[in-house]
Amino acid sequence: MLGLTDSGVIAAYLLTIASAVLCVVYGLVNWRKQ
Repeated sequence: MLGLTDSGVIAAYLLTIASAVLCVVYGLVNWRKQ
């Protein structure tokens, strides 16, 4: 499934999702402050 056979690919995939979520949360927090 999606070529998730290597641990490095899985780690990169999870880091990409985590960074996207953190960017959204950071943007919402700073947007509310203004």
